[in-house]
Amino acid sequence: MTSGDEIVSGAVPPDPAQAPALDLDLEPVPLTTILREWGRIGCIGFGGPPTHIKMLRDLCVDRHKWLTPEEFEDAIAVCNLLPGPASTQLAIFCAWRLRRRPGALVGGTAFIVPGLIVILALAALFLSKSPPLWVLGAGAGAGAAVPAVAIHAATSLAGPSWKRRRQTLRWLIYLIAAAAAAAALGVWLVLVILACGVFELAIQLAAERRDGAPLPGVMLAPVVAAGAIGGGVLLSVAWVAFKVGALSFGGGFVIIPLMQADAVSHYHWMTGAQFLNAVALGQITPGPVVQTVAVVGYAAAGLAGGILASLVAFSPSFAFILLGADRFDQIRGDRRARAFLDGAGPAAIGAIFGSAVPLARTLTHPWQYAVLAGAFALLFPLRRGVVFTLLCAAATGVIIALTAGLAPHA
Repeated sequence: MTSGDEIVSGAVPPDPAQAPALDLDLEPVPLTTILREWGRIGCIGFGGPPTHIKMLRDLCVDRHKWLTPEEFEDAIAVCNLLPGPASTQLAIFCAWRLRRRPGALVGGTAFIVPGLIVILALAALFLSKSPPLWVLGAGAGAGAAVPAVAIHAATSLAGPSWKRRRQTLRWLIYLIAAAAAAAALGVWLVLVILACGVFELAIQLAAERRDGAPLPGVMLAPVVAAGAIGGGVLLSVAWVAFKVGALSFGGGFVIIPLMQADAVSHYHWMTGAQFLNAVALGQITPGPVVQTVAVVGYAAAGLAGGILASLVAFSPSFAFILLGADRFDQIRGDRRARAFLDGAGPAAIGAIFGSAVPLARTLTHPWQYAVLAGAFALLFPLRRGVVFTLLCAAATGVIIALTAGLAPHA
């Protein structure tokens, strides 16, 4: 699963003032149809947000005409303003559009659960005490490519964000500050991203007041919560998953720097090599890239931890849609929400760039750097997909492990 939820539609959203209101006068679609169609996307949705959005567009706009093209693009624009996995929120919204809250619950669950089952099964294999040598090799090979995938994800997000920037110097400051935080500060990264969003919001509100512009009536502010101290490993898993689901802006891959410091350095649930495996698994399995958090939860507390992490990480997405879907027109036109994203968005992109540094530091064998270089070549000059690149890297690792026994310890 690739990241880049924020820029998948490929175009700057149209003017909110010209967006038509959503027409909810549809004939009810059976919940069994929603279960089947959204479950199908959850099972075969390899390739991350671009694939998910293409499949949802084909299903809801082109084939069944459940949404108009304008409604679908507006929904993408609003989901990009919300923290968390935008393509997952879009899937939940499209199901809500057909059957309101029951549809959202059925469709969202059907979209998420297939990938969760697959990634937990793979987590059990890769995180076992004595995994087979070929598994170690596959994990080491795919993990070696992950820093290149991070740079690729950040690059794909940076171009559209640069085109939408309000002020060049501030955009660069936000990106560089978060990149440095991801490379050096670890667990404090989320505060840097939030601070960039709040700072940009304050600047734009001050400018509006000076210009005498009316302030919009709807305020979309990020949820800021304090992590609980103590209380057991499951509470710590829940806090990490909450940050992933409610405080990540700018696309799915931003969860990687948010999780790495907690999972590897702070709580010591995983080694650096195991975290690279978790990221790679999240990329090559169907469904949302946020499923990576389930691997972290599994490493911390077994199956219960994996399921809890997934439940907590996706709960904000369900809450945003269930409580706010009928206000999407207002949210989309809210200048304060856009102002916050003008700061948090480039900061999130910078965090993804910066995450490549600690990810690369976890590589332990010289051949992994050769695999990393090959991954860069596949992703950039050759323009191959992320899933293909990771599978090639994994195959290389398997060959090396079985022939030379050089797989690093998991």
